[in-house]
Amino acid sequence: MHYGFIGLGHLGRNLAASLLRENFTLTVNDLERANAEALIAGGAQWADSPRAVAERVDAVITCLPSPAVSEAVLTGSSGILAGLKPGGTWIEMSTLSSDDVERLAAFAAEKGVRMMEAPVTGGVHKAASGEITVIAGGDRDLFELHRPAFEAMGGEIFHAGPLGKAAVIKVITNMLAFIHLIATGEALMLAKRGGIDLTDAFNIIKASSGNSFVHETEGQVILNGSYNINFTMDLAVKDLGFALEFGKKFGVPLDLAGHAMQTFIRARAQYGGQAWSSQVVKLLEDATGTDLRAPGFPAEL
Repeated sequence: MHYGFIGLGHLGRNLAASLLRENFTLTVNDLERANAEALIAGGAQWADSPRAVAERVDAVITCLPSPAVSEAVLTGSSGILAGLKPGGTWIEMSTLSSDDVERLAAFAAEKGVRMMEAPVTGGVHKAASGEITVIAGGDRDLFELHRPAFEAMGGEIFHAGPLGKAAVIKVITNMLAFIHLIATGEALMLAKRGGIDLTDAFNIIKASSGNSFVHETEGQVILNGSYNINFTMDLAVKDLGFALEFGKKFGVPLDLAGHAMQTFIRARAQYGGQAWSSQVVKLLEDATGTDLRAPGFPAEL
């Protein structure tokens, strides 16, 4: 099957590279052609617009930064629906709300195009190794049709149910990650101010009941000072906004998520929307005049 891939940022280009490694035929597009150069060198074809991608392929995958961008890429005059044949598939790997998923799926259906959502979780480093978790939502037959592509891009593959359900659980996983990130920063700062070597603190927490995936991964980029997890403040605020919207919709009080949202808004105001989301911990470093550096942690995950 010939896939198109649109949106070659930190996450998208690693997902696309996994498809190439598994010998899928691939046509790509991004606002910045430079983001596609390594993929083109590896055998991908370039197309000058989303429409040009869609005209060549059986299914189009998108990995984009916001619902507004997804809608523009889908419905614009040079968008996917202007080129994809009836019976084709649009696979949205961006993080959207369930309302966005259902609304955009309706636009696609009007053109005879079926949609599947497939957000991912686990971090860019897992996307690079083809081990990221894929959470698919949509019709079961469509999931089975595209399962080989999901398995090429990811490690654990889940079918969460009909359209919109993958969006809900993906936002939940991100909400937990942001809460854990703030907690990890507080724990490490408490250890540092309490006179505990930070490498020891990291390893003891990792081996304890207080451990988390975020501590094991983002804890390292805090301690090495890079903060680089290839995920921005703007994206964190967007996803926490989705979580709080779900809280209202489903009648669930989200005290910790609400606190995390305010903390990330302050961090974004302080460091900018394109700062790495793990720099939320820097608020605590700045407030206490104490850094959380420790030797021996790699510069990248």
